[in-house]
Amino acid sequence: MKLDILVFAAHPDDAELGCGGTIAKHAASGHKVGVVDLTRGELGTRGTPEIRAREAENASKILGLTVRDNLGLPDGFFKNEEPAQRKVITAIRKYKPEIVIANAIYDRHSDHGRAAQLVSDSCFLAGLAKITTNDGGEDQSPWRPKVVYHFIQAQLIKPDIVVDVSDYWDKKVASYMAFESQMFNPASKEPSTYISSPEFLKLVEARAVEFGSAIGVKYGEGFTVRRIPGVKMLTDLL
Repeated sequence: MKLDILVFAAHPDDAELGCGGTIAKHAASGHKVGVVDLTRGELGTRGTPEIRAREAENASKILGLTVRDNLGLPDGFFKNEEPAQRKVITAIRKYKPEIVIANAIYDRHSDHGRAAQLVSDSCFLAGLAKITTNDGGEDQSPWRPKVVYHFIQAQLIKPDIVVDVSDYWDKKVASYMAFESQMFNPASKEPSTYISSPEFLKLVEARAVEFGSAIGVKYGEGFTVRRIPGVKMLTDLL
């Protein structure tokens, strides 16, 4: 199955919080978008991996994803080394995305920056013919995405690109609130965490308003790139 956009996220809920509006917008316009979660979020303070899996399924429906997978890498302990790289390479070659989106290049959670580098390196390696992989017993062909973007998470990073998600803000909110075990819930008896506070939800919206204001719209999602982006015509930026 070939996808237009493939999002790799360290944990279930990272994609929704980081670029849920962008996902929903492209899916609604007919693009095939998928998410591959690297881990099951098993070290999360709240909830369980099983709960997170059900929540991810609900969020996927809200966003209109074509597919969602989980690589089952060890939460907190995965490394940017060959075993993990081969799993990511296999997913890239399986879905052949033109665009890959990954975690923030650095963030308060150590998994996020490490995931960003893992995915970036694997996108390059996936294009090397002498690296052999197979999926379901069939050999895979090399594939290298045209571009890798990184969404922005807790740390304030100046974006290189901002996507107008104003018309899809409600879907983004619904998608990350589908992770009920993780988000603010005054009825919950579980320990409080950074993302379970009402202040965190305010931060997510404030960041979107800030990025949106930078391009003259209500809500925006920011992305960074390692390579300078190019356009064919200056009018493409209008």
